[in-house]
Amino acid sequence: MDRTSPARRLVGAGVALAVGTGLCLLGTAGTAQAADVNVVKNAGFETGLSNWTCSAGSGSAVSSPVRTGAGALKATPAGMDNARCTQTLTVKPNATYTTSAWVQGGLTYLGASGTGTTDVSTWTPGGDWTKLSTTFTTGPNTTSVTVYTHGWYGTPAYHVDDVSVFGPDGGGGTDPDPVVPAVPGAPSVGTVTTSSVALSWNAVSGATGYHVYRDGAKVQSVSGSSATVTGLAADTAYQFQVSAANAAGESAKSAAVTGRTSKSTGNPGNPAVPKHALTGYWQNFNNGATVQKLRDVQAQYDIIAVSFADSTATPGQIVFNLDPAVGYGSVDEFKADVAAKKAAGKSVIISVGGEKGNVTINSDASATAFANSAWALMQEYGFSGVDIDLEHGINSTYLTKALRQLSAKAGSSMVLTMAPQTIDMQNTNTEYFKLALAVKDILTVVNMQYYNSGSMLGCDGKVYSQGSVDFLTALACIQLEGGLDASQVGLGVPASTRGAGSGYVDPSIVKNALDCLTRGTGCGAFKPSKTYPSLRGAMTWSTNWDATAGNAWSNAVGPHVHNLP
Repeated sequence: MDRTSPARRLVGAGVALAVGTGLCLLGTAGTAQAADVNVVKNAGFETGLSNWTCSAGSGSAVSSPVRTGAGALKATPAGMDNARCTQTLTVKPNATYTTSAWVQGGLTYLGASGTGTTDVSTWTPGGDWTKLSTTFTTGPNTTSVTVYTHGWYGTPAYHVDDVSVFGPDGGGGTDPDPVVPAVPGAPSVGTVTTSSVALSWNAVSGATGYHVYRDGAKVQSVSGSSATVTGLAADTAYQFQVSAANAAGESAKSAAVTGRTSKSTGNPGNPAVPKHALTGYWQNFNNGATVQKLRDVQAQYDIIAVSFADSTATPGQIVFNLDPAVGYGSVDEFKADVAAKKAAGKSVIISVGGEKGNVTINSDASATAFANSAWALMQEYGFSGVDIDLEHGINSTYLTKALRQLSAKAGSSMVLTMAPQTIDMQNTNTEYFKLALAVKDILTVVNMQYYNSGSMLGCDGKVYSQGSVDFLTALACIQLEGGLDASQVGLGVPASTRGAGSGYVDPSIVKNALDCLTRGTGCGAFKPSKTYPSLRGAMTWSTNWDATAGNAWSNAVGPHVHNLP
């Protein structure tokens, strides 16, 4: 799913702005002198946000993701605030400084202002950890400069680590070199559930964070002296250790302690999916669309896919981290919303993947890890099943094993959906199509994404372009004639023009496509050789973008889906 599509469109605008205002996009590395120091304080955010100021409360210190040490900055643009974080530095006049920082996530700027000469800035459109760098020279009377980072309006959060402004000491000094902290004592086991174990330990002097290990593998990094390890199997014993860390490095692991999860009491029964169903993805993040709690999701949606689960250091394993940006006061409040939706007859499932998410399942061990952790989430949160939205390639053999193991645990009421891209379902030899056919007996629906796509072949061998009735019907025909039951096929489209980079179609086109496939009416140039009255329905990205557009999509498409033959 395209959780950051507005950012893609803003990149061009960002380039135009940068060029138009003469911003420096490429820095040149200066040559450091012997006395040069990093004049930034708390450069790695190892002591929270000390020495830093972020606009409108947009910034926070986090323990993951980090590039080095135990801390990093996370700043989230919202509304008209671009999440600007600053630090005022003491510098020498007529001196050259090299500014750099490592950034990750959404579109990110790094710059310096108040230089007394030419203020500078550089940026990246986002992605994995990237080093930004530029230089500036102070004016003859300049003794302080502001270094800053910021994102862009409506784009995802960005992360910053290891900020440096390297040059002569202006009198403010630099951070003292830390020493590796001592080894923590063995952690104590607190509350356990069927899928989690709470741990706590005594704080270590000089530590800015801690790493938690389960059976020898690092599974979590935290800034405090407690953690809850989730995604565990029921009635299973695990060994836990912790280490202390700061910018100087990581201590040895503590002595191990054993924690055992509680026995399973089973997953409460799931409501039945209606014959014709509307699926919507709910965003567990804020990317500029209307922020919703689950209780706010429009009543037309029958299947609500919570987007997204997160991967861990263990291949195949998934966890769910409720984003504070969506406004829940506690995890229990979220769980209550899941239960309320299920009581109203809705299926709430956990989606795995998305545009930026990736879970690797390519071995027996990773297949088992996926099944165990997905089942643990279903038990802990009450999810009715899972959605497979892996967009970076899959191994159908091992993912089939994973889903069958999960089905064996969850039972026949488990809801299993998929959201492949158009290229993934062009023929029965693709990995996604092979997966769908291999799990056909436990599969609820495949809601292919008919957007962010180039032209594709229809089942008649002709080429169709996205944005038309023919694109929807001729491509759906491949699945309908390729071995899937009509009840396992749905049409996935964006809820608004802002919900995807391309491929938005008016709800009237979606309704015509549904009628063409189920009734043989409303077709374009392509008309299927037969009708498929049991077609499952339609899907959209996302309920949040739907709400942003005044619920126009669900108000139009929902009743039409529910009144299909």
